[in-house]
Amino acid sequence: MTVPQPSVGQENAGATGADIDANTGSTGSTANAGSTPAPAEPTELAAADAVENWLRLDRQICFSLHAASRAFNGVYRVILKDLGLTYPQYLVMLVLWERGPLPVKRLGEHLRLDSGTLSPLLKRLETAGLVRRERSARDERSVEVRPTGAGADLRERALEVPRRIVAATGFELAEIGALRERLDELTAALDSAIAQEAQGTP
Repeated sequence: MTVPQPSVGQENAGATGADIDANTGSTGSTANAGSTPAPAEPTELAAADAVENWLRLDRQICFSLHAASRAFNGVYRVILKDLGLTYPQYLVMLVLWERGPLPVKRLGEHLRLDSGTLSPLLKRLETAGLVRRERSARDERSVEVRPTGAGADLRERALEVPRRIVAATGFELAEIGALRERLDELTAALDSAIAQEAQGTP
């Protein structure tokens, strides 16, 4: 019995890409000159995506801190209403309760506020009868700020504020302490970076 032989077209149809390339003098693994370059490696794509994600809002630590600060201000606005204080005024009173009378300049350093921002705060606190500003007996050029009797008495009522803030965060005290330490380290690092930039140090 004679076995029928496939035609030439059938032979080519059954040939593999490698066979065809071999017949034409090229290999199946080599792209033609001028063709589309090989796709990027997965690691390269991942790196490109990572760089692109740097500009996403939800990846910015500064915005996370900003959002947390605004959220804190909202909580303090409610809690401090009973004391008749705004959050910046509360910070002023905290420093005065802790350290007593201070020159305006030193008070601003503790609060990281310039005189243009601090002066209106002190004026409103003075109008409310909580602080008093007077010339220093040791240096006439220096103005000292001290809590009045009413300002000192307000401290007892303010003792409840930190407890309510802790409750609002939902954090344990140890977690709050650790977070505060890390934020202090971040602040110090950024202050150092600013100083280096000012000096032109890379």
